[in-house]
Amino acid sequence: MERYALEEYMQQLQKKSLLIWHNCTRDTGVKVIRNVAYNSDKVTQNTLFICKGANFKEVYLDSAIKKGAIAYISEVDYKKSIPVILVNDVKKALALVASIYYNFPARNLKLIGITGTKGKSTTAYYIKYILDEFQRDEGKPETGIISSINTYDGIINEESHLTTPESLELQMHFSNAVTSGIEYMVMEASSQALKYGRLHEVEFDVGIFLNISEDHISPIEHSDMEDYFKSKLTLFKHCKTACVNINSDRLPEILDAAGTAKRVLTFGTGDFPEIDGNRPDIYGYNIRKDGFDTLFDVKCDRFEREFILTMPGLFNVENALAAIAAAYALRIPEKYIYTGLRKARSSGRMEIYANRERDRIIIVDYAHNKLSFSKLYETVRSEFPGMKVVTVFGCPGGKAYVRRRDLGLLAGLNSDRVILTAEDPGPENVRDISEDIAQYVRQNNENCQIIDDRKEAVREAILSSEPGTVILITGKGNETRQKIGKEYIPFPSDVELTKKYLDELENEKVSG
Repeated sequence: MERYALEEYMQQLQKKSLLIWHNCTRDTGVKVIRNVAYNSDKVTQNTLFICKGANFKEVYLDSAIKKGAIAYISEVDYKKSIPVILVNDVKKALALVASIYYNFPARNLKLIGITGTKGKSTTAYYIKYILDEFQRDEGKPETGIISSINTYDGIINEESHLTTPESLELQMHFSNAVTSGIEYMVMEASSQALKYGRLHEVEFDVGIFLNISEDHISPIEHSDMEDYFKSKLTLFKHCKTACVNINSDRLPEILDAAGTAKRVLTFGTGDFPEIDGNRPDIYGYNIRKDGFDTLFDVKCDRFEREFILTMPGLFNVENALAAIAAAYALRIPEKYIYTGLRKARSSGRMEIYANRERDRIIIVDYAHNKLSFSKLYETVRSEFPGMKVVTVFGCPGGKAYVRRRDLGLLAGLNSDRVILTAEDPGPENVRDISEDIAQYVRQNNENCQIIDDRKEAVREAILSSEPGTVILITGKGNETRQKIGKEYIPFPSDVELTKKYLDELENEKVSG
């Protein structure tokens, strides 16, 4: 891979109006940058170091210099022994530097970016399945994915910590994908990534806006709903084709922002949905159930036909329409769209398990905010009418505080029993988080229990359940770690726990 001299980085920063001043000598400018880092632990000889982050400390720069940094980029001149490159936005500067360091890999990929409060992961996997079907017939590698569930770039295949990685890691994944011969990369674009410049210098061939609802409001995320919404809308500044869900709240504002893209496609559900007297470009209607399968018809100017989702959840039709819109924009043949959606799965998303008598239904899902909880309860009422509902969930520590109120109120209204437990407590005490949620649950339902250990919470929900019960285990899906403090601790996934305690339930019946 080609490496560039420091002067090339400075020229690009100046070209993009990010450079304020530097004190690099000619001798330093011609040195080839062998590494770029913002973590002093990853500094090696000839590193260009980036002073980034709200928690950045000068001692990190001192450490980087000792380990071999030859220059640093910063919004502050720390008067060190190595040259400083002063910039007006260090996060955008990092994104540009990362792109240069990895030889602008995004230029050699077809990128699909997805934002929204709910459904990003499912939509990403729907698109991946469609593209994988197409690529397989073409004899090409499978599609890359960067999601809140996992990341695959042809070289790395791992569980994700962040919905959208920092720009340096993001460009590394793009580079790995190009090296591996991957043609398409589908990824989630979080509001934080959009707000803080992680996607600076990234242009999506297709950008999808799914929906908007209040979430991620906290001192370390978004100050209010408007900040969250505006951050989401910046996706359209990064895309060639914008795909917009007409069923989303605040549609006029979304469509107005989407106008910055070169092309806008609309999608949505309903018998005859209209925008200004015109039907959306891709719309679904005649939605119905056949067992656990969901059937629906879709019409656009290229086809009109039935599609089948074998992944449960009526709300997934909107996600499927988003995937169809993306495939339409990329000119993927209809047969691959049909086959991909029929095969599509998203690990830990709407996974349904049952005992032999099928009088206990367990649904494992990543639902973790107001919109996803609302859709989940709608699906349960529709698909399992008359059954009691037990909900097992928690909320993350240190962020998204509004979820505690919203999820507590929704769970109390829609559940016969609620069990609160650990869900990535991070810097907070599990019991404190659960007590905070419980005050809202109990406004509508006194049958609320707190069990700090998630294993015990899932066990209690399943083994103490009565016939005719649906148990919802939400938030963690197939994740195999819990964030406790600053560390990610190995932990059985909700899927693994569900299978284990369902077996115990069956064994209890046999021995009884």
